[in-house]
Amino acid sequence: MQKFSQKIKFLLKIWQFGIETGVKMEIEIRAMNFDEINFAVDLASKEGWNPGLNDAFAFYNTDPEGFLIGFAEGKPVACISAVSYENKFGFIGFYIVVPEYRGKGLGIKIWNAAMEKLKGQNIGLDGVIAQQENYKKSGFKLAYSNIRFESVSTDAKFEDRNIVDTNSLPFEMIADYDKKFSPADRTTFIKNWLKMPQSFSFAFIENDQIKGYGVIRKCGTGYKVGPLFAEITGIAEKLFLKLSSSVEKNTPVYLDVPEVNSEGMKLAEKYGMKKVFGTARMYTGEFPNLPINKIFGVTTFELG
Repeated sequence: MQKFSQKIKFLLKIWQFGIETGVKMEIEIRAMNFDEINFAVDLASKEGWNPGLNDAFAFYNTDPEGFLIGFAEGKPVACISAVSYENKFGFIGFYIVVPEYRGKGLGIKIWNAAMEKLKGQNIGLDGVIAQQENYKKSGFKLAYSNIRFESVSTDAKFEDRNIVDTNSLPFEMIADYDKKFSPADRTTFIKNWLKMPQSFSFAFIENDQIKGYGVIRKCGTGYKVGPLFAEITGIAEKLFLKLSSSVEKNTPVYLDVPEVNSEGMKLAEKYGMKKVFGTARMYTGEFPNLPINKIFGVTTFELG
């Protein structure tokens, strides 16, 4: 009963946001069910964001209330994700309005609903750089930029005695290592992320300790590496080579590198990766104190 009451209050607040905008077109906003996640993924694909083919399960189970969908004229026209980690850190993604419904004030309504859901938390996002000024109006501040790089896989298989499949390790080892790279515990997300079909994940083990790990997953076009975390550049390089050599030959491989990680940028350039586009990593609160020099590949622009 309490959860239902909270939903009613949430919908009333959304309705109030609609009144304040003064826009005539109405929009109904609610949390997505699992089957509707594909609506957001499909829109992201059409925008050229190239999401993973099997992202939905990992995304949804991280925060089932964290994906919002907007309906107008009886059909879905907008989406946004507002995923919360431990109710203290939120991340916004999938902010998309169907093209023919843009310019009608619907985007700001679903944006406000997402911001209301994460109210009181430090919120992050990876937005297109051209929208920085708009995000600043909602209290976001630029931390740094992420750059997407593209290369092509080869058939030269890379092997290293220190690299093992993550499935051969206790999950707790990976979860504990991953905690260093996120502002809040995301154990549930990583557990599902490592289980995705059409993906590979490896860790670098030295003296019985994880010194880095990475995942590569199938996307609409090619594969994306993410995350790619490592203690030193040499380990990141070996993991990148192992990951990119695990997929089909001559397949596009993408890596999203924080621009402030100079070694990560050099790694991408070393292997002839070309820049595709960039995003602005922004936060509403203090910038998380993360080891950026060890983040060679962002996990995902959608959930951080």
